[in-house]
Amino acid sequence: MARLDQVITNIVDIFLEYADDEGKKKKLLNKEELKKVLEQEIQSPELKDKINAGDIEEAMKMLDKNHDGELNFREFCRCVSELAKCYYQKKTGKGGKKGKGKEQEGEEED
Repeated sequence: MARLDQVITNIVDIFLEYADDEGKKKKLLNKEELKKVLEQEIQSPELKDKINAGDIEEAMKMLDKNHDGELNFREFCRCVSELAKCYYQKKTGKGGKKGKGKEQEGEEED
């Protein structure tokens, strides 16, 4: 299987494994389940060192767009995307600049 295929299937499989449906039609992750995912499925020191209990609380507030205290698959994907951005910034030293000025608009960005 190609690497991107593997990444995509892993994201789906991880979500389904940790999301407790409790007899519900939809699979959702609550805060404790998200914490478990992040603690058990992230082993890279570059990412693991960035995550603490306060971060998980803040992530839930930021990602839980419908404010139901749980993350659906779309919200979980946003979480994975944010972690990927953090890793990219750490690896390349690029990104993470908010509010770029007009003088920077013409610069090439990856």
